[in-house]
Amino acid sequence: MARKSALETSASALPHQVEAGAVAVHRGTIASAVGDSTSAEALARLQRAAQETKNAEHAKALSRAVQAVHLRDYPKADKLALKLLEKDERLGLAWHILAITREKQGDFASSLGAYEAALRLLPDHGPVAGDLGRLAFRMNMPEIAMKFFAHYRLARPDDVEGANNLACALRELNRESEAIEVLKGALTAHPEAAILWNTLGTVLCNTGDAAGSIVFFDEALRLAPDFGKAYHNRAFAKLDMGDVEGSLADCELAMKLPDSAEDLAMMRFAQATILLALGRVAEGWEAYEARFSPALSHAPLFQIPGTRWSGQDLRGKTLMISTEQGLGDEVMFAGLLPEILDALGPDGSLSLAVERRLIPLFKRAFPTVEVTAHRTVSLEGRVYRSAPEIEDWERFDYWAAIGDFLPSLRPTVASFPDRDRYLTADPERVAHWKAELAKLGPAPKVGLLWKSLKLDAERGRQFSPFEAWRPVLETPGVTFVNLQYGDCEAEIAYARETFGVEIWQPPGIDLKQDLDDVAALCVAVDLTIGFSNATINLAGACGAAIWMITGAAAWTRLGTDRYPWYPQTRCFIASQYGDWTDAMQEVGGALAALAAER
Repeated sequence: MARKSALETSASALPHQVEAGAVAVHRGTIASAVGDSTSAEALARLQRAAQETKNAEHAKALSRAVQAVHLRDYPKADKLALKLLEKDERLGLAWHILAITREKQGDFASSLGAYEAALRLLPDHGPVAGDLGRLAFRMNMPEIAMKFFAHYRLARPDDVEGANNLACALRELNRESEAIEVLKGALTAHPEAAILWNTLGTVLCNTGDAAGSIVFFDEALRLAPDFGKAYHNRAFAKLDMGDVEGSLADCELAMKLPDSAEDLAMMRFAQATILLALGRVAEGWEAYEARFSPALSHAPLFQIPGTRWSGQDLRGKTLMISTEQGLGDEVMFAGLLPEILDALGPDGSLSLAVERRLIPLFKRAFPTVEVTAHRTVSLEGRVYRSAPEIEDWERFDYWAAIGDFLPSLRPTVASFPDRDRYLTADPERVAHWKAELAKLGPAPKVGLLWKSLKLDAERGRQFSPFEAWRPVLETPGVTFVNLQYGDCEAEIAYARETFGVEIWQPPGIDLKQDLDDVAALCVAVDLTIGFSNATINLAGACGAAIWMITGAAAWTRLGTDRYPWYPQTRCFIASQYGDWTDAMQEVGGALAALAAER
């Protein structure tokens, strides 16, 4: 058997189903892989290849299949391609047509297999590589997509589509400088290509340069005044700069000019978070339902039977709730649970599905609630959430995603309760950590959080470079405690070598997996400082003192200068993403004052 090419190996690596963990829906820029396997150019190319097929009978059948694709009769094209492959399984063009029809019908798994076969058999890999790259990108696999797009560009170095798609994949891999080089070369040859200016803007936005990105979105809109994506992306940049009203205006323009159902769904979700950032809470929650739009490829699809709750009286009912979004959101939205239990009353009952690591913490806080684990799976480009440990679904009157209760229970900022906590850290573990911390001396113990585990191109800009922590870390009279999960050895070594500061590593705890113990440690320290991530939400929910560093228009502040979800929070607000200097100086000054008082 011949050895597989690198391209074929990449295609084989595309997973059909993977455990997705906690998946959050984030407002983001829109600049994705472009092109269509059924475009006029692509179909003309397929038709030429069909006509050049030496076997006249095969050529006729292939032409009919291409015509069926042109008419969007994908089932017919599928059948014609399969009949041909029954006669000759080495007919590469038939495999390519089959791959296209399966992709268009949403059967990504068999589409991938068909594309792999086409790669093995067709002499011209370029078109197949482009199609496969777009499918991989759609399935949130930018590393693999990048390889296919790079191959596509070898065959078509001057192609706008190829440059755009490769730059998009590089951006998602946080390889922004390479993406910029690709786009600069393409724009030299095609300065009229609005799509390239738009993608260049998204690359800059992801580096935190919102002001710089607006220049490129403006140019894209000058060239193409009806370019909805560019309006959306300019709204994104304006929000990062704290211009929330301007952001909403651009978002509403974008919603009039979507290129696809998915674009419109992203725009609607962005509108929801912008309204919330403006403090228009009731309107924001109404629009927030967009997070579950079927057109949004990364929105979770709940595999839960029964009737979804839609405002019915819950007194005496049996209710199943699944938490939603990422791990931090699961904890943050759990503040609704005390009121939900009140609504159910003593004769009602609640079953709750949470991320498995949260089960001990939730069981302790809500002893009358049945707490199980949800399961989140990524399958063929979509995310599915279920509650596999629940067997008897007939016992529930309703099910709900926990965010369904936001419009009724949190319609205004004033409706957020001024409670000290709603989750309870393990008292024994709190005492253990207090004893360990006492061994470090009398100075205040300050936990630090500086990043999220998922620092993709979209989320990475929401966190400062570690160097920006200098004013905080050089504060005298403070003992710093590492609460940051994930790989952070480099940052801890940098603090030691550059700032002369030792960040204490708590022994015997996995800061990513042992969330019940993490919550206890957050309560044991005197203060936790950081950006919004899963751990700081655990600290806030358990009533620990937190100082949160946020961007100018973080929607979770709901248009205030505080954090309504955790009333004990003190917020330090940057003027815009990418410029953390003043906020960090303010944190450093406040910490020095706190240390002096102690």
